[in-house]
Amino acid sequence: MNKERTFAGIPAEFASAESAAVELICVPYDGTSTWGKGADHGPEAFLEAAENMELYDIETDSEVYRQGIWLAPDVTVNRSPEAMTDEVRRRVDASLESHRMITLFGGEHSISIGSIQGHAAKYEELTVLQIDAHADLRPTYEGSECNHACALHWARYNTNLLQVGIRSMDVSEKEHMDLSKTWMAHDCNHRPDVEWMSEVLAKCTDHVYITIDLDGFDPSIVPHTGTPEPGGLGWYQVLRLLKALCKTGKVVGFDIVELAANEHSKPSDFLAAKLYYKILSYCFNS
Repeated sequence: MNKERTFAGIPAEFASAESAAVELICVPYDGTSTWGKGADHGPEAFLEAAENMELYDIETDSEVYRQGIWLAPDVTVNRSPEAMTDEVRRRVDASLESHRMITLFGGEHSISIGSIQGHAAKYEELTVLQIDAHADLRPTYEGSECNHACALHWARYNTNLLQVGIRSMDVSEKEHMDLSKTWMAHDCNHRPDVEWMSEVLAKCTDHVYITIDLDGFDPSIVPHTGTPEPGGLGWYQVLRLLKALCKTGKVVGFDIVELAANEHSKPSDFLAAKLYYKILSYCFNS
């Protein structure tokens, strides 16, 4: 990555490590995905889309980039999922000492493991809010605990894990799922949003980390992801939940994963960029 590049092309005065309120770490890793490939190209597609995005957010009447967004060096360790996870954890641990909000863009969902572990070490009783089509609760998969299919297993037993939008899982994952903290996609789409979203917010602790797999959205609006599943959440549906959560002031960090870039189609890339910017806009205008 060009060392002079800034997120969304923002002026250098808002992009320095010394003054930024936000750190963005890209992790172009796609070592364990089992069907659609391309998540390793997701960060570049995301950054390119962000460079073509308007930086004034109408809804919050703000330009959140003025808080400062530092585009940190990529995590490029890829010799094994365990090595990648360890490096993400190392980077997040170090970055959390800076008091910036740490954000990541993947890469496949396994990149979240190290970040969640780092945030859990810093914040007691951390809530992890997962928006995803898949449960990702397998203890191991294909010989690794750091597979994308295991992305939330550690969080299930070491944090307050809340799962939203789930609509695909292996039967073996049922024993690891807490149904009192799970909102299946069919329930979300058949109940009033205010009802189930209020339940989610009520179960959050004082510190919340958000992990968003883009396949949590319906594939009609995000077709380019590794394993698209029908019946997903809508754009404004997700934003309503995120806005309500950010208003509480509890969000301490987040990641967005599983953008399987397609050079011939840009809508998924642009949604990912807009989503990232929206979350920041909500967090800093709560």
